[in-house]
Amino acid sequence: MFWFMQGLCFLPVFLVIWSSCTFIISYLIALFRHDVDVIFPYISDTGANPPESCIFGLMAFISACAGIATIYARYKFVEKLSEDASISPCLNKATLWLGMISCLGMCIVATFQETTVTAVHDFGALMFFLSGALYIILQSVLSLRAYPFGSSMNVCRVRVGIAVIAFLAFFPTVICAYFVKQTELHRNPEDADYPFHVASAVCEWVVAFSFVCFFLTYIDDFKLFTLRVKTERRE
Repeated sequence: MFWFMQGLCFLPVFLVIWSSCTFIISYLIALFRHDVDVIFPYISDTGANPPESCIFGLMAFISACAGIATIYARYKFVEKLSEDASISPCLNKATLWLGMISCLGMCIVATFQETTVTAVHDFGALMFFLSGALYIILQSVLSLRAYPFGSSMNVCRVRVGIAVIAFLAFFPTVICAYFVKQTELHRNPEDADYPFHVASAVCEWVVAFSFVCFFLTYIDDFKLFTLRVKTERRE
């Protein structure tokens, strides 16, 4: 049996690879078509115009679905760990819902392009980044509380480090974006708000790939368990 076929390992593997491809492919297509600048476009800028907007929307939606499946599987795994470790069921459920809200935000971002329905797109992006950051923070807490069951201490430390990076990068993403007044996809370095755009865009990419790296740490955990569906027929 291949390593990625052990347990539910294929879920985080697929999520990490597909999400990375979603961001990178849309960026490369937009760059090839000269729809965005080479240096520091927003992630949403790379999926604003067709055909990259169609590809970005489809791939982001699939990523959100894979995220939902992975987050739910992680919830059930932590629920099982709580039989041996001191883990609050309420905290586990709260983390589950934060993850689901983040995936919903990603669906909104994929469906409503920033150049057409800006307000809805921005709301979805805020849901995605804020809920996602809180999700990985709480998952880091759950990992520490579950130790020595589940993940090793080194993995727990890596998760805490990634969560801290995502949390710290979230604030300049939002704050600097507030001061960006230019709405065009191509930015002029001479504009007064250009430094805010660069800071916000860089931090946005950092937060996005922090999520990807965090799910990467799930791979070893997901080798340890499987989920089964039990069907009961009522007479």
